[in-house]
Amino acid sequence: MRVAIAGAGAVGRSIAGELLENGHEVLLVDKAPTAISVERVPQAEWLLADACEITSLDEAALQRCNVVIAATGDDKVNLVVSLLAKTEYGVPRVVARVNNPKNEWLFNESWGVDVAVSTPRLMSALVEEAVSVGDLVRLLRFSHGDANLVELTLPEESALAGTQVGDVEWPEDTSLVTIIRGTRVLTPSREDSLEAGDELLFVAAQAREEQLEDLLSVRREGS
Repeated sequence: MRVAIAGAGAVGRSIAGELLENGHEVLLVDKAPTAISVERVPQAEWLLADACEITSLDEAALQRCNVVIAATGDDKVNLVVSLLAKTEYGVPRVVARVNNPKNEWLFNESWGVDVAVSTPRLMSALVEEAVSVGDLVRLLRFSHGDANLVELTLPEESALAGTQVGDVEWPEDTSLVTIIRGTRVLTPSREDSLEAGDELLFVAAQAREEQLEDLLSVRREGS
């Protein structure tokens, strides 16, 4: 998979390193000469250019990219890169970094963003996830379909503890994608049973989040 990353700062380089380790082809683009540190990520391609300029993106051959990541520290730049990647080059997947949570509402499909990652919001969500049992925590927002990646730790008193995944009547527009049980990461099947303490990750429509939380947190009669 070919991935272009706009922004070669600490965030962009870290993402590049992870992707390269997973066998992907990575291009880092930055307009600041001081950001071009080839020795830090030598396996990547590097391009000194302004990612907001069509001529630069032509040089980057963005049309050959499977994914574009707008990872600069400027929300305006990330929005422009996202819009150009989607509308001018038809990039299938566009991921954008949100630096200021007040700008989150802009990072949607109208600006070409498929996935918006807000570092401040993600950090606060991870704090909530670490201390919350029985409360739904929103980890990530997907622009298409108004869906979110959400997490809930199944409480001891949940009526669903001991129930097989296939026997649960999940709300519409929700999908259980992962069960984290201790150190194990499970891809759920219909025969898997839910256990108290399981961390459950769902992709769910925002309108269904309250319904999902109510379902998973229901107390048994008499408890």
